[in-house]
Amino acid sequence: MGIKEDARNMKLASPVLAASPIEQRNAALELVARRLREGADAVFAANAQDMAAAEEAGVVAPVMKRLRFDEAKLADVIAGIEQLISLPDPLGVQQLARELDEGLELRRFSCPIGVIGVIFEARPDALVQISTLCLKSGNCAILKGGRETAATNRALFGIIKDAAVEAGLPAECLLQAEAHSEIDELLGCHESVDLLIPRGSNAFVSYIMNNTKIPVMGHADGICHIYVDAAADQDACLPVIVDSKTQYTAACNAVETILVNRAIAGEFLPKLARAMADAGVTLHAEDEVRQIIGCEPLGEDGFAHEYLSLDASVRLVGSLDEAIDHINRFGSHHTDAIMTEDDAAADRFVQMVDSAGVYRNCSTRFADGFRYGFGAEVGISTGKIHARGPVGLEGLVTYKYKLVGHGHIVGDYASGKRHFTHRDL
Repeated sequence: MGIKEDARNMKLASPVLAASPIEQRNAALELVARRLREGADAVFAANAQDMAAAEEAGVVAPVMKRLRFDEAKLADVIAGIEQLISLPDPLGVQQLARELDEGLELRRFSCPIGVIGVIFEARPDALVQISTLCLKSGNCAILKGGRETAATNRALFGIIKDAAVEAGLPAECLLQAEAHSEIDELLGCHESVDLLIPRGSNAFVSYIMNNTKIPVMGHADGICHIYVDAAADQDACLPVIVDSKTQYTAACNAVETILVNRAIAGEFLPKLARAMADAGVTLHAEDEVRQIIGCEPLGEDGFAHEYLSLDASVRLVGSLDEAIDHINRFGSHHTDAIMTEDDAAADRFVQMVDSAGVYRNCSTRFADGFRYGFGAEVGISTGKIHARGPVGLEGLVTYKYKLVGHGHIVGDYASGKRHFTHRDL
């Protein structure tokens, strides 16, 4: 049976999952966490197999870090599941109650999106986060992970799917696609799949968007910025910038470009250069910066480059507005920060920078579903419809309207026989 037939069956089963009580969905998540602990050795063995194959294939260090699934990653995903369990049910929440006329009442309730296809990069922990978020939010999920972690994904998926079914959720709630050819088949499932969430390179996300009729939510890249304002606390800036670059260099919320106000360049740039060199980071810049500190020239794509490595670009700007213009021009609308003690400058930055996350005096690495208290995330969206930023439970639900009347007909209102009251209840 192919993906199309599986997706059709998931579509039919999706109302069953949507109607499952929160107690059952939470019990499924508790069982998933327990089974992951119990099956940890098998998962670690599968990951060792993937890591060895990746090393032999010459996979670069930042990607190798993403591939690893060890005790620390297991602890992180289980903490995410526990946080997810503690969150209230996102389904059946009344969002609107309005009397249209006497005896004619309209209500709006949250409900799952339905069937979600998620195509993600080589990060096994993403499979756990995505599948558990979908179960909590009552969505069926088709999961396609990167081939570099095929063995790890298979081990994790088997544990999660078996636990969900054991807890009484429909067998069609989760499906794993493994063959690369199944991606194109999935893109053609517009009659059964309600949403696609791709996580990968710019080229890959663009390919998905250009080759499907299914709505797509996600982001293509993460060119994040930190602007060091003239009114910044310079010494306090340095740990934040270093953390934003080095805490996890392969993440899409790692800083890639540091903008420095020209008024403090002579004093601040040498401090920045020392701090980044101590952290193993190579700086790249235009001649204006290189005349003050020794660093590498920019590459061919200049400030439009996403490094995902221990490298960062530096540029001098003459004003706050020039920094804002640079970010809106070269950024990916993901996460950008200002370092300043000037409240007015911070307020303008937050207002004018057109990004999903806009920060003041803190690391860009905080852009994460778990750190936001969402339990986890299926991804980060830089779009504005229908979710933005880290996409957790709230981004995985939509709503439906329920209208209850007593023989009401539109003709009575068209003729003027009856009139709407539109009174909120």
